[in-house]
Amino acid sequence: MLKKLFPHNSRWVPVSIVIFGSIVGLSLFLAKESEVVSYMGDKPETCVNCHVMTSEYNSWMHSSHREVANCNSCHVPHDNVLNKYYFKAKDGLYHATVFTLRNEPQVIQMKEASQEVVQQNCIRCHSKQVKDAKLDGWIADHAENRTDRQCWSCHREVPHGKVHGLSSTEYLLAPKPTDVDKDIVPEWLKEEINK
Repeated sequence: MLKKLFPHNSRWVPVSIVIFGSIVGLSLFLAKESEVVSYMGDKPETCVNCHVMTSEYNSWMHSSHREVANCNSCHVPHDNVLNKYYFKAKDGLYHATVFTLRNEPQVIQMKEASQEVVQQNCIRCHSKQVKDAKLDGWIADHAENRTDRQCWSCHREVPHGKVHGLSSTEYLLAPKPTDVDKDIVPEWLKEEINK
């Protein structure tokens, strides 16, 4: 079979096998190290595979959205499965490139396509509040502008809090986000507080 692939010169056979094996081996190693399979699911912990997302994860962990929504609930389209995974792949490759090249910004902001997705997901989950007639006289132009302006133009602290940035979140030194079930106050400090 190899003679059919390389009929004229068989000296390239070992070289091509080594090159092909190296490419396959390196690809498998990179897939394992970057935890590629985890990105197919919806676990929020996946988003902190890149350490720069730790502040967003920690602020979400202390928000009311934690009980009802994960990262993909807000940041991925839900109109169909193909669009969801296409968006995840496109966004993920962009993030992987930025983080691999160490080109991450100090303050993370959404691109225009991501803003559209988040806006649609806000409306999808909060459609009753968006259509609530009781709010009509309460906030100026609320009836006309319910879906024309971005929800976070008023609800700026939902769900990630007031401050975003690598240097603005407590306990950011952990490679993974702080564990909610674990008590983060050291014993010596508890003793000092009780005195």
